[in-house]
Amino acid sequence: MTPVARRSENLEADAERKRVRRNWLLTLPALTLLVIGAAGPLLIVLCYSFLKPGDFSGVIWEPTLNAWFQIFFSRDIFDDTVGLADAHLTIFWRSVRLSLMTTVVTILLGLPTAYFIATRPGRQRSFWLFMITIPFWTNLLIRTFAILEIIRNEGLLNTSLQAMGVISEPIQILYTDTAVLIGMSYVYLPLMVLPLYAAIERLDFRLVEAGYDLYANRWQVLRRIIFPIIKPGLVAGSILVFVPSLGAYVTPRVLGGGKNMMIGNFIELQFGQGRNWPLGSSLSILLLLVVMVALLLYVRAANRGQADG
Repeated sequence: MTPVARRSENLEADAERKRVRRNWLLTLPALTLLVIGAAGPLLIVLCYSFLKPGDFSGVIWEPTLNAWFQIFFSRDIFDDTVGLADAHLTIFWRSVRLSLMTTVVTILLGLPTAYFIATRPGRQRSFWLFMITIPFWTNLLIRTFAILEIIRNEGLLNTSLQAMGVISEPIQILYTDTAVLIGMSYVYLPLMVLPLYAAIERLDFRLVEAGYDLYANRWQVLRRIIFPIIKPGLVAGSILVFVPSLGAYVTPRVLGGGKNMMIGNFIELQFGQGRNWPLGSSLSILLLLVVMVALLLYVRAANRGQADG
């Protein structure tokens, strides 16, 4: 390499280093805000999970793993024997189960809805998308109370069924897992419809016609042609529904009542009436880990889909 070429290469390397340094300096304010506003509180919660609870809330700065132990196990107050924390595991399982059921329900309702919108003419698509996004204009608490007014014993659903003679007495839906499922499915349905619509809109329907020309039935066309193409939208919508459902607080609190608690309500209880901040912190970190695993599975599925494509 000639001295001129070597000098030119060094100048280019110096310019690249200056550019990278300048970009880091430009992003430094945003990174500082992220650390202070997001990572900082998470680190505090993580530290609290390894401390002892205070007598009247707060923490005592003595390291211990007791909070993490209490998530899964409990000690008998009489003979000090160790057993599974059935109440905690029940709450955690209810949260996961209802979140998965909400995801399935939104898929069953969102897929035909997204397909209907994507197959409309251009002007009609805008109208139907506008109708789908209308619920986002209303506060979550107001939407939850609207569902409560529909499914309560004297609500619109029971009143209509009694007026038609279908039932003789109101159906108890409110303050059950079914009520929570209905509420969360209603709240998070748009988060499933929009990614599915974006995926179906890119679908080349000539492939569907080709499938029918090759004597495939509707189920084969759906399974072999449509589903592989819309899979990224389906996975993205599932993550967008599952993650907020798992940590939901308002909907289970209003529709489920105190006896149908989910992990978000249980965490709030520990920081409030329970006054066990380390246990609430450990539950929060556990919820964060579950969400991280779900996101990693999504990224893995998305990368596999890109590799197959």
